[in-house]
Amino acid sequence: MNSEETLQLVIVGFGGMGSYHGQLVEQAEGIVVRGAYDPIEYRMELASTRGFRTYDSFEAVLSDEEVDVVLIATPNDVHKELAIQALQAGKHVICEKPVTVTGAELLEIAEAAEKAQRLFTVHQNRRWDEDFLIIKDLMSQKKVGDVFHLESRVQGANGIPGDWRQLKAYGGGMLLDWGVHLLDQLLLLTDSKIESVHADLSYILGTEVDDGFTTTIKFKDGLTAVIEVGTTNYIKLPRWYVKGTEGTAVIYDWDLSGEIVTRNREVAHVEPTPIQAGKGLTKTMAPPSEESTIRRPIEKAEDLSDGFYTNLVSTLHGASRQAVPNHEVHRVLTLIETIFESAEKNAVIVREI
Repeated sequence: MNSEETLQLVIVGFGGMGSYHGQLVEQAEGIVVRGAYDPIEYRMELASTRGFRTYDSFEAVLSDEEVDVVLIATPNDVHKELAIQALQAGKHVICEKPVTVTGAELLEIAEAAEKAQRLFTVHQNRRWDEDFLIIKDLMSQKKVGDVFHLESRVQGANGIPGDWRQLKAYGGGMLLDWGVHLLDQLLLLTDSKIESVHADLSYILGTEVDDGFTTTIKFKDGLTAVIEVGTTNYIKLPRWYVKGTEGTAVIYDWDLSGEIVTRNREVAHVEPTPIQAGKGLTKTMAPPSEESTIRRPIEKAEDLSDGFYTNLVSTLHGASRQAVPNHEVHRVLTLIETIFESAEKNAVIVREI
């Protein structure tokens, strides 16, 4: 591929995420949206108003020799079939998450990509979220010492989106919808292997798929993590809560409000003042003395990495490595399968992942 060529991309599935990808591509250089395909007519009308060419069928997309990249933003159950067809037609493929419901299906796609000598990648876009980058920097720089426990949550009170995401046959449910993001982020925060997994899935809303979940994951290096997604939470818990040997950090919400409290090593330890706790006194649970701690606000982390589409263009021109390697995606899917197994068996699953 010539380094001066502009990649031509077609969006397959022009719903909420598909149309959003149109905006993302417009912000990148070296790639443009050539067109879109969706079997729903009004979505094709929307794509046309955006100036995109519309296709009558998926086969028409694949037969267009000018198309370099196919983006798949359809319901989850057809990702594998469409991806393999596109790869076999000589197209590079981007797939929305979750790429497949099982790790075995992803391996089939990866095999097809290797045979076709085409790139296949998954749009794990929340690797670029500011809150995650702050936590990643905090842990790598040991700003609260060695982290031994973290909690990562997203919570709302609006239930599951009222479309195919409520149906099991389409790969619906919040573990596959939001869990895939939080678990992907978690596995990027440590090099350690997973030792055990325990999980509970929520079915409060009465749908056939989970409306949320809580999982506790233990790593071989001693790190423990609680990952939680909820759609029935009228009061949310913090987005991130991180405990280290030298302090604690919290990010409350998407606005990045929060703080870091660390031990002040420049002064001798000052005992806390006991507080009234209900009908008794406690010093153990009293806040640490102001002299013994340092409080500072959350600061944004500098992100020197390329964005998803910038990396894609650079990778296809041979100048960069794929930002979302398929083996990392496969590990996330293996973890998701283990979470489903733990919830079904109501047991701790001891397994190296």
